[in-house]
Amino acid sequence: QDGPQRKKRKSEVAEVDKQLDILAIGTAVGSVLLYSTVKGELQSKLDGGHDSKVNCVRWHQDNCCLYSCSDDKHIVEWNTQTCKVKCKWKGDNSSVTSLCISPDGKMLLSAGRTIKLWDLETKEVYRHFTGHATSVSSLMFTTVKPMNENKPFDGITGLYFLSGAIHDRLLSVWYIRSDRKEKNAVMSFTVTDEPTFIDLTVSEVKEEPVKLAVVCRDGQLHLFEHILNGYCKKPLTSNCTIQIATPGNDGDSTPKPVPILAAAFCSDKQSLLLVYGNLLQPIIEKVSLNTSESHVCLIRDVQKALSLRTDVAVTKVKTPVVNSDTKVLVPGVPGHSTAVKTPSSGKEKKKNKRKPGETEESIEERLEALDIDVSKVKTPGGLPQTDSFAVLLVQGLESNDAEILN
Repeated sequence: QDGPQRKKRKSEVAEVDKQLDILAIGTAVGSVLLYSTVKGELQSKLDGGHDSKVNCVRWHQDNCCLYSCSDDKHIVEWNTQTCKVKCKWKGDNSSVTSLCISPDGKMLLSAGRTIKLWDLETKEVYRHFTGHATSVSSLMFTTVKPMNENKPFDGITGLYFLSGAIHDRLLSVWYIRSDRKEKNAVMSFTVTDEPTFIDLTVSEVKEEPVKLAVVCRDGQLHLFEHILNGYCKKPLTSNCTIQIATPGNDGDSTPKPVPILAAAFCSDKQSLLLVYGNLLQPIIEKVSLNTSESHVCLIRDVQKALSLRTDVAVTKVKTPVVNSDTKVLVPGVPGHSTAVKTPSSGKEKKKNKRKPGETEESIEERLEALDIDVSKVKTPGGLPQTDSFAVLLVQGLESNDAEILN
């Protein structure tokens, strides 16, 4: 699931429409696949927009419009009804890694290393933000503050958004204002590793804190509760950290960590849905949380629930089966007279091939030993022995015998 090019998100529109079951998936070759979750099949393929890896796809609220960004520095607006490119424009000087659409659907955030806020009607940059040192992997809008009564709401002023980046342990919070061109983050949340999944509750009133759940690459989940009220200099630490571990019984006494893959708040804003375990067979569980404790470790016996053992991973490396009575001849051993035993564990060093107590052979003796008698190699029928190609090749090369080489 990790890796930005596989990020997918269903449309969040409530109205019942044919399009509601469509899942958009960006591919590494630059096309976007539209997959029907109801029919369980590929519905259409959007081609001709990008010529490099798609990093992020986002549905627009109006439900047939899709946005994608890519390593080719461009952002594409798609019409998914006709499967055609509606509009394409350059989003950044380096690859665009993340997108997010504003709650009213009029603005688009795009991020590579810098973050830009675009007016979707004119495709012009409305605001620039400094961004991160590495490429941004997650973007998310939050809270609309109760607006100032005497000023009409322009759909964007007062909005906060969060951004997380690759190898960055700080989650930055930015504030959008129309009057002041503030380019820097107003506050930041500190986590233990790069954020891979973020979910938050939107506060309805000014005094209600925003609840934030951040899943990190190290498999931990951090919960924050904070009222977004402008500038805060110090990075904020989490109110509660959640980890999952195995019980550590049944002969294996050490508890092993179980990675949390994603988390989402339930509608009551008190309980969480946790996704954990193996990516191929994740376990989803609803947990109600008491955040008065700063660290919660949940004990779950994943092995019973998982038929897929992770340690039986498929490997492309083939290990040859060697019988104990097989002699392995190693090139470079003088005259191939010494049979070198295969090391049982593979960890024994082969540096010193002489037995202790032996005197080192002189160079003359080594050269004599290298002078292989070809008649020894040939079988009674006059043909070279052909039981091992490697041995034959080395013998032929060392004696320069055309017949053996042939």
